[in-house]
Amino acid sequence: MSTVLQPFISLGNWVWGVLATVMVWVFGQELAPAVLYAIKILLLIVCIVVPLMVAVAYLTLWERKLIGWMQIRIGPNRVTFFGIPWLGGLAQPIADGLKLLVKEIIVPAGANKFLFVLAPIMAIMPAMAAWAVVPFSPEMILADIDAGLLYLMAITSFGVYGIIIAGWASNSKYAFLGALRSAAQMVSYELAMGFALVCVLMAAQSLNLGEIVRMQQGGWGPLNWFWIPLFPIFLVYLISGVAETNRAPFDVAEGESEIVAGFHVEYSGMAFAIFFLAEYANMILISALTSIMFLGGWLSPLPAVFAGAAGLPWLAADSFGWLLVKMFVVVSLFLWFRATFPRYRYDQIMRLGWKVFLPLTIGYIVVLGAWMQTPLWIWWK
Repeated sequence: MSTVLQPFISLGNWVWGVLATVMVWVFGQELAPAVLYAIKILLLIVCIVVPLMVAVAYLTLWERKLIGWMQIRIGPNRVTFFGIPWLGGLAQPIADGLKLLVKEIIVPAGANKFLFVLAPIMAIMPAMAAWAVVPFSPEMILADIDAGLLYLMAITSFGVYGIIIAGWASNSKYAFLGALRSAAQMVSYELAMGFALVCVLMAAQSLNLGEIVRMQQGGWGPLNWFWIPLFPIFLVYLISGVAETNRAPFDVAEGESEIVAGFHVEYSGMAFAIFFLAEYANMILISALTSIMFLGGWLSPLPAVFAGAAGLPWLAADSFGWLLVKMFVVVSLFLWFRATFPRYRYDQIMRLGWKVFLPLTIGYIVVLGAWMQTPLWIWWK
């Protein structure tokens, strides 16, 4: 792989050298390093956001195709590129995006226009900002900070404000009730997710996400990952992530069985689409965090002994590709749940969060703390 990428790496280094020379000529020897650093950060942000937006768009296609196969349907298969038949369906997300982009955004007469427009931005902003500390591999990370887990808990909590502001700014009783219902659900399951992250912190002895992955290294592959000692917490975090993103069977926030659609009932066009972009972006984020904290992140699931015996030693190499595979499996579970389970009543959702998940996570913190003081704890390296 490194041989294939070497020409591109060399070209990139040459372009960066030319850019550095130009910056020194334009800004001088003192300011050039700061300007180059700002350009580097902006390029890294673009390299994260653009693929993420493409992944969000095509996750909608994968959802429709996967559920179609489960229900013995075909799914989208008409919209294609340049009339090529075997690409049928692949252009569907682009067509949907263009359709929403050209639709008119209607702001209700009594709405607070500033907050009405700000709400979708506040809903998608945390899903984008959280990727700043997500390690894709040992070398691929935008900000390798020691308090990465704390940053994630703080930034992802902002998502609920976009929902509340959307319901209030619409000046509609139905939208406001939907916003309150959604906010209560999100806050309830954020508590369980927060205590689940405390268990991960205890097991890894670090708030750094890269260090959490490295603490799961070992010769036994998946047996060294945290999903084994933290299995109940793994399930709690995954299910809470489904509820946090308002996905089925916890999708009462949208109120599809009602006359209206919940907090975004007054939204149209691209403003309406951004709420769903935020939902799918959060699904991908939860999948990445689940993979990093419980499934070994970029670590290979195949021990070197087994991969070598199979004649495929490269499968034992840790890489960004393994993280993508794990994220794909976890995000597909979100879609599988939607096609399988019926929607819960609201009282059942709140009971699960407050009376089951919250006591379970708090109790497991005590159990984990006691377990870690015994010789039976073998996950420290």
